[in-house]
Amino acid sequence: MKTAEDLRTRAKELSKQAVELRRKGSEAYSTNQELAKQLRQQAREAMKRCQVLLQEIKRQQV
Repeated sequence: MKTAEDLRTRAKELSKQAVELRRKGSEAYSTNQELAKQLRQQAREAMKRCQVLLQEIKRQQV
């Protein structure tokens, strides 16, 4: 089991990754809509993983 600090660090990394993917998706939209769709999907998946980690942190604190 990872510590809460490890989970927080990973959650921050995933959040930053999601923001970057979303930004790249927005930039790519005008030239390649399929790529933009894939980037946005990856961003959603990263945010889902981030949310799971945040829930785990809360569960550990109880």
